[in-house]
Amino acid sequence: MALTEREQKVLQEIKEWELKLYQYEPTDFEMTYHKWLERSLELIPEQVRKDFFAKLDNWLFHLHAGIQGTQLQLEARQRILTSARTFADDIEDLSDLKNLSIDQLTYLANHQIAKHKLYSFAQGGLTGAGGLLLLGSDIPTMTIINLRVVQLIAMTYGYEVNTPYEMMTSLKVFHAATIPNSMQHRGWEGLIDELNGKNNHFFFYEGSEVLTDESWIDLPLKQIIKAMFIMMFRRRLVQGVPLVGMAIGAGMNYQLTRKVTEYANKYYQLRYLKEKEELTL
Repeated sequence: MALTEREQKVLQEIKEWELKLYQYEPTDFEMTYHKWLERSLELIPEQVRKDFFAKLDNWLFHLHAGIQGTQLQLEARQRILTSARTFADDIEDLSDLKNLSIDQLTYLANHQIAKHKLYSFAQGGLTGAGGLLLLGSDIPTMTIINLRVVQLIAMTYGYEVNTPYEMMTSLKVFHAATIPNSMQHRGWEGLIDELNGKNNHFFFYEGSEVLTDESWIDLPLKQIIKAMFIMMFRRRLVQGVPLVGMAIGAGMNYQLTRKVTEYANKYYQLRYLKEKEELTL
């Protein structure tokens, strides 16, 4: 089926966004920081690193499955279907969402994105205002928020994330969206290569199940650095409120979710368009 004029415009917007991934040039500070990080990691024995990232992958797999099975996520799934029925009253299951237009699906996805940006902003503000308990829970909480919104974006475009293929794909989208900006084009290439592969059934996953590596350690390290800044400014109060710490926490968490949701939305938009016209990407 040929793409409509509007769908062709959305495809062009995705291509322009993709080009920005490839054209991104890290600053001198970023290059110095990443070289320091690489050298620091090289001091750790290779087997220790492998074991650490294997356990981190396992934690993400279980966290993903745990989020998907919660009552909160099941209710969110039903809300997506209910909202979609305002556009077409014959929608019964997530796969029926693919019959909606790209603008209708983007509208539904943007609703999820806006809510989770707000959740991240609020979480960051609480972290900046709170004590050690909130600081310690920031990394797992932000991981849950961003994994959850990737799942919801996938479901909005008609993909059940409880199948092996969709589970791994959503995890890889999350991973690609959270690695350093200078490496994000590599994650995008990997996702597109899998889309162009021979697995047309999208149920069983046949690719690599390795997720995290040295590049992903940048995310938790930035969260730790954020916590250090919050601790530095926690005594600087404005009318009894640590506004500086709250601003740091809220701003950084918001930016992380903005980046994750933009990446995930572009990917699932592209999948929708590819399946409609069988595009070769």
